Amino acid sequence: MASAKKYKILFVTSEVVPFVKTGGLADVSSALPQKLQELGHQVRIVVPKYGSIDERKYKIHEVVRLKDLTTTIGKKEVVYSLRSSFLIGSKARVQIYFLDNKEYFGKRHSLYSDPLTRKQYKDNDERFILLSKSVFELIDKLGWVPDIIHLNDWQTALIPAFQKTIFKDNENFKNIKTLLTIHNIAAQGIFPKSSFSKTTLPDNLNNEKGALFNGKLNFLKTGLKFADTISTVSETYSKEICKIPEISAGLKDEINCRKKNLFGIVNGIDTLVWNPEKDKKIAKNFTIATLKDKLTNKEELADKFGIDFNPEIPLIGMISHLEDNKGFDLFKKAFKEIMALDIHLVLLGTGEIKYQKFFENAEMKYPNKFACFIGFDDDIAHLIEAGADMFLMPSKFEPCGLNQMYSLVYGTIPIVRKTGGLADTVVNYNSRTATGNGFVFTNYETKDLVVVIKKAISLFKDKKAWQKLMKTGMKSNFSWLDSAKNYVGLYKNILK
Repeated sequence: MASAKKYKILFVTSEVVPFVKTGGLADVSSALPQKLQELGHQVRIVVPKYGSIDERKYKIHEVVRLKDLTTTIGKKEVVYSLRSSFLIGSKARVQIYFLDNKEYFGKRHSLYSDPLTRKQYKDNDERFILLSKSVFELIDKLGWVPDIIHLNDWQTALIPAFQKTIFKDNENFKNIKTLLTIHNIAAQGIFPKSSFSKTTLPDNLNNEKGALFNGKLNFLKTGLKFADTISTVSETYSKEICKIPEISAGLKDEINCRKKNLFGIVNGIDTLVWNPEKDKKIAKNFTIATLKDKLTNKEELADKFGIDFNPEIPLIGMISHLEDNKGFDLFKKAFKEIMALDIHLVLLGTGEIKYQKFFENAEMKYPNKFACFIGFDDDIAHLIEAGADMFLMPSKFEPCGLNQMYSLVYGTIPIVRKTGGLADTVVNYNSRTATGNGFVFTNYETKDLVVVIKKAISLFKDKKAWQKLMKTGMKSNFSWLDSAKNYVGLYKNILK
């Protein structure tokens, strides 16, 4: 029997772990290419070389053919290079190309916004036009022609438009198919109308039928129009963006125009990094057979946050961007009621100033019930997943979410709202049949949030039932293998 066809896949992204990360996109951009390569496909990645990336540590080197390339952004001639290294995983070595340009990327340690003002960089349009155009130069100069260019979010969304217009007569690019994955439709890459001329796209796209949306250049909308296929990072999210205007962030009609070519594939998790049996960042490793060792992590977590350790009181953890979409407007309204419950709560996160201030004040008001760490710390994130009894994600919308999956495999019970990837991975506990793997509420209301937390606390007191629930979660299989196979199926579909 002939083996399944192997594909050449060029994966274009604006962030990849371990080099650089602001969110889940970086995890996906590392894990998925490695899994695809392990399955026998040939994958290469393109990502900008930001100033924070240590070229010595990662052995990033010059490629003679890819040195001092030029392109135009508007009337400006830009010189850049593509340098090479490898993403080294357990079994796969994936070649990665770093787009190197001092002005746009090298001088900045932050990815999209000024760390001091927190405002998006004014030239983000030019930076990501350069990323998009560099991809065509890479293919041309190397003569390595992919079957599929797999794009991620607005930063890469102009590539299909370039392919089908300014590069349409180049033989190398004619048969390449494009898949655009939306990790978060709310981030669209919106720039003034005057930015259109910088793209050098043909003038007949300088309108609402083309690259403009509400009078502005919109990268993501352009990608939706030109990409061969579109995917999102969970099945429920792909349906929600077609139906719910607030979740589609204005692009509902554009998405519905492409509904036939829209698919949802839930992300996997990197089980080499997130595994309670082998995690080096937690106080004590544990498995289903040694569940009592999870308590050592709870003690360490309580100690780290300065809360009295008490095995009988449920400790709820949260790790999140502090913003409305993640449910913090709701959480803030319910906070006083939640603090009246017999719980401890720890929070790790950074985001909107109003929430940072609120939680810093709350820490003084409820010194032995609530503690927060404003910022991000990977070691603390691992300890929260390992040490908390429950994990709270009251998101207004959540394209996929990874923390609920991490929580399940660490025996930490997720409490989530039914949206996006949370709806696809967490099944509400049914006390009658003792089935489900977490606690789910549907209406975005404070009373519903408080009720579901109370349900979880009530079950926590039933040690036997709680332990069974923990074990159910720990048996989950969220490995990237299944997700990668689903992507291969989608590539096959596109290439037909």
